[in-house]
Amino acid sequence: MATYVLIPGFWLGAWAWRPVTAELRSLGHDVHPLSLTGMGERAHLARPDTDVETHVTDVQELIRYEELHDVVLVGHSYAGSVVIPSVADRLPDRISRLVFVDSGPLPDGMSQLEFLPPEQQARNAELVGNGWQLPPPSWSELPGAERLERLSVPQPWATATTPVRLTGAWEKLPRLHVLCSFPAAQARAMAATVPAFQHMANDDWDYRELLGGSHWPMFDRPGELAAILHELS
Repeated sequence: MATYVLIPGFWLGAWAWRPVTAELRSLGHDVHPLSLTGMGERAHLARPDTDVETHVTDVQELIRYEELHDVVLVGHSYAGSVVIPSVADRLPDRISRLVFVDSGPLPDGMSQLEFLPPEQQARNAELVGNGWQLPPPSWSELPGAERLERLSVPQPWATATTPVRLTGAWEKLPRLHVLCSFPAAQARAMAATVPAFQHMANDDWDYRELLGGSHWPMFDRPGELAAILHELS
């Protein structure tokens, strides 16, 4: 049996992991999906100052108060880029492995927004409502789009603009990349020129390809994603 902590990306809560959670629990694993502050059932707690540090603290406190050890820490998209490496950097003795779902760890000092092309940065900034909330995208091409439209919530903008702060302690942990948007060969090629992929330049990471679907495999390929996570136990 393994212990999994599942962290969703932008606009989503713990509900996004429901099929993956159910499958892993049916296999006997201890699974903790988490809604970060301001997301999912905690949407009412969103504030303009809800940032990366807030979300890192959310995960740290879950691990602390649930008294979790040997955690397989899984992060999708934004959560993989900045949240899980930050948590692992501070609690390396509580984490057994990091799993990046269609994401990669940003280098120290980079924000999620800076990872995007300049034109997308500008487009997102124009969409921000109330000066601090990024609205969800259209989910029309994904299975269960009506549910996604109903349950997704605006993302606190500060989580996109806060730079990640890392010491490098997390780099000693094993890590797996679940690649959905591009194959491993392309990831390695980008590592030479794209700072966000620089940690893929060496051979000290493992990967599984889950190509042919969307950026959100917990929605369109949950069984296959759960099977990949189960392999780690």
